Amino acid sequence: MAQFRFLVLVALLTFSGVVVDALGPSDDGFVGFRDNCRSSCKDAEKVIKKAVQAELAKNLKHAAGVLCMQFHDCFVEGCDGSVLLDGPGTKKTSNVNEKLAGFEVIDAAKAAVETVCPGVVSCADILAYAARDSTVEVRALHA
Repeated sequence: MAQFRFLVLVALLTFSGVVVDALGPSDDGFVGFRDNCRSSCKDAEKVIKKAVQAELAKNLKHAAGVLCMQFHDCFVEGCDGSVLLDGPGTKKTSNVNEKLAGFEVIDAAKAAVETVCPGVVSCADILAYAARDSTVEVRALHA
């Protein structure tokens, strides 16, 4: 059953545009589906991964929340980071998303990547990488 759940997670991340690699970022430190990000912030993946690992070390339950957040972000209108937007009438405040958890993981990753590359890496990219890294962290515990 655990292997089935992991395969579902891999499929979700793969179809959302992130290539899941159980070892983390590729040798050059980048997944490669955002070329502008590669040239503008080559350390983005490493910085996000480190921030996600630090937050999940505090509360591993947030890994499921981040993955769920990625799914809710990509559902219907595509992966655009809109689930992270605050305010009335947003995905974040809708009834279906009221129990989403793990926003502090994304906030930490965003803050970390902003110190290295301000204004370059999109929230959608950060969320996708954080979901991948959260899945890898959980998988590492069950390997």
